[in-house]
Formats: sequence, C-alpha cells, structure tokens
Amino acid sequence: MSVLQQLPASSRARAGLLAVGALAWTAAYWVNGRVWDLLLVDLVGLDPDARWTASLRFFLYDTVKIALLLGVIVFGVTLLRSYMSVERTRALLGGRREGAGNVLAAGLGVVTPFCSCSAVPAFIGFVAAGVPLGVTMSFLIASPLVNEVAIGLLLGLFGWQVTVLYVAAGLSVAIVAGWVLGRLHLDRWVEPFVLETPVVDGPTGARPRFEDRVRAAADEARSVLRRIWPYLLIGIGIGALIHGWAPEDLFTHYAGEGAAFGVVVAVLLGVPLYSNAAGVLPLVGALYDKGLPMGTLLAFMMSVVALSLPELILLRRVLKPPLLAVFVGVVASAIVAVGYLFNAVLT
Repeated sequence: MSVLQQLPASSRARAGLLAVGALAWTAAYWVNGRVWDLLLVDLVGLDPDARWTASLRFFLYDTVKIALLLGVIVFGVTLLRSYMSVERTRALLGGRREGAGNVLAAGLGVVTPFCSCSAVPAFIGFVAAGVPLGVTMSFLIASPLVNEVAIGLLLGLFGWQVTVLYVAAGLSVAIVAGWVLGRLHLDRWVEPFVLETPVVDGPTGARPRFEDRVRAAADEARSVLRRIWPYLLIGIGIGALIHGWAPEDLFTHYAGEGAAFGVVVAVLLGVPLYSNAAGVLPLVGALYDKGLPMGTLLAFMMSVVALSLPELILLRRVLKPPLLAVFVGVVASAIVAVGYLFNAVLT
C-alpha cells in the first residue's frame, strides 16, 4: 500500500486538489502571453506595433503573471514559515554579538514573517529581549528588502542572475548598515518605553496539522492579493505607460550609464514612493526595457522597499528623530554605493 493510500480520505482529497491546482497554475502561467497575443491581435485586430497595443498587452500580461507568481510564492513561503516561530527567531538573535549577529539577523530577515508594516512590534520585541540595536536593524532592513516576494518575482521576471545579484546586494546593505548603526552606539536615541517593555512569549500548544498549515497558507495568499492589488495595478499601469509611450532616451538621459548622479536620483525618487516588491517590479521592468542600467534599477527598488515613508513614520514611534535620520542616511548611502558598484561591474 502506498503512502498516499494510507492517508485518510479527506487528506487524499486535499492532496489531489493541491495537485490539480499546481497543474492549473502551470498551465495558466505558460499560456498567459499567448492568450493576450491571440486576443488583442488576432481576435480584436489591434496593430501589434502600435503604442496602445504595447501598453495594453504589457498591462494585461504583467497583471496576470505577477498575480500568479505572487499567489504561489506567498502560499509556499507561508507554509514554510509555519515551522518558524517568532519566538524562535528572537531566541536565535538574543545575545548575539555584532558582526556574526548582523549576518545571522539579515539571513533570518529573509525567511521570517515580517514586513515594513510590522516594523514597530518587531523592533520593540527584539530590543526588549536584549537583541543589540545594530543586529535588530540588520533584521528590519533585510526583512522587507530581501523578502520571498521580491526573490520569487525577480526570478520570474529577470532570471536567476539578476535575482542573485539583488539578494547579494540587499543582504550586504542590511549587514553593513546594521553593523555601522551598532558601532555608532545610538541606544540613547531609542524611545525609553521600548527598553521597559516586558517580553511576552507566544502561546504554546499542540502543533498544527499539515492540512491546517495548507489552509492557512491559502488564506494568507488570498489575503495578500486582496491587500496589495491596488498598488499592484498602479505599478503595472505606470510601467505600461512607460513601456509604450515614454521616449527611448528620456530615462537614459537623466539616469542612464552616462548620468553621473543617476543612482542618487533613483534613490531620491524611490524613498517617497509607497510600494512593495510586487508593486515596484513592473515599473522596474519597464525602466529596464528603456535602457536604465541594472545597478540604478536595483538601487531604485531597494530604496522603495527599504526606506518607504510609511515604514519611517512607524519607526518614528520607537526611534527618536536623530536616530531615524542616521538610519535613513546610513541605509541610503549603502544603497547608493551598491548601485554605483553594480553599474561599474556590469558595464
């Protein structure tokens, strides 16, 4: 008797449903571009060389593609994250020295369930548990910057080389910026109530069944898509307009390889934007098609994700203005350095 036959009937049904869902996802991802070419050009009769056609196809194709990628990525990572508790993460970081602690914190930031919206509770919990300030900063920078959504979408849109490049750059920024902030000994600029917050462990109990983990992962995928779809459509819409209508030399003139301050301009433009990896990647793709160098695009993306205004407003609750200003300065400087470095290496 096979392992599948030994499972209860309900479990076999769910396993079959997962298999069918995986096949349906693969088919939808594979035919996505072909469907829009058939619909827009062959059935509707639009001119394939017209700007409107290029913009419309970009919008429809990228909307479906990113939604498919986002759904399966969030589902898979949520399933894996269910085996990694916040308490375990805090215990791993507690008492770590700077240097090795920054490296470990940045790595854990990639796989643990935090984003910019949870920056304040994460910061309070880690600092109150005795995690050094610089180590905590490495975690908070890496968590939104090198998250699973960014990795999965970059892999699907640009391939493994760009994805590896981005992960290496993001982890380097998180490690170096956290180490620098820790060496500056800025604990006095943390709001006093943070250090006075008692540490409360999460509830303990029976481990959830795999079926419960799968159900929770599916619910989380639906929830994420519902929360971010407006930003996703805005990002794809802007990217579609750039893809079809922006002059070829507009962006390369101001932020291309020959522009001395192109990376700085990209970072300054990225900080005020409120988006996440899913929302900003279509825009990055359109700018890449217009000839912007990859280092400039990586710096732009990192500034949008790691230094968004909503996150800075939230962090103000736990950081005094001098520390918040130093945090922004150190992280922005590291991002700019990474952008120029990769532009020099990749030219």
